[in-house]
Amino acid sequence: MPHNADPRGQQGTLHALYSDHHSWLYTWIRKRLDNHFDAADLTQDTFLRIHSRQEVDNIIEPRSYLATVAKGIISHFYRRKSLEEAYLEYVALFPDPMTATQEQQHIILQTLEQIDALLNDLPKRVKTVFLQSQIEGKKYQEIADDLGISLISVKRHMKQAYVQCLTLMEDDFFE
Repeated sequence: MPHNADPRGQQGTLHALYSDHHSWLYTWIRKRLDNHFDAADLTQDTFLRIHSRQEVDNIIEPRSYLATVAKGIISHFYRRKSLEEAYLEYVALFPDPMTATQEQQHIILQTLEQIDALLNDLPKRVKTVFLQSQIEGKKYQEIADDLGISLISVKRHMKQAYVQCLTLMEDDFFE
């Protein structure tokens, strides 16, 4: 926030934005979700995100801005929901269901979100090679044959993915 910005002025602007557009935003989000409780949560998350960015005074087209922020939050919501469903399906495959505390499940889902974000930062071909190797258990030559690329390209893509993973681990370690 700039040194000369008045936090009370920003709070007033945020309050006005909330008062004027909360109902519209809730309705807009509700049309995109299956559940009105999730819509209410994501509406609040949208306003919290705007508040945390401290850019309220710079908003020229409020509904357009709110919709843009909300789209990102909705996208994240669906990605997280998809990861959670995949995790629960995976756990259900075990004959002796793994029981994890809510805290453990939260940590697992956070880790899966980080891995998902990491993979989405990789170029598409690198991501495909990495997933075929690590998830499907394919050998490098199989991947090369499937994708019609050289073995050395597969190795180069795997190295790029591993470097990205190590960088993420290093960032987390030193935080």
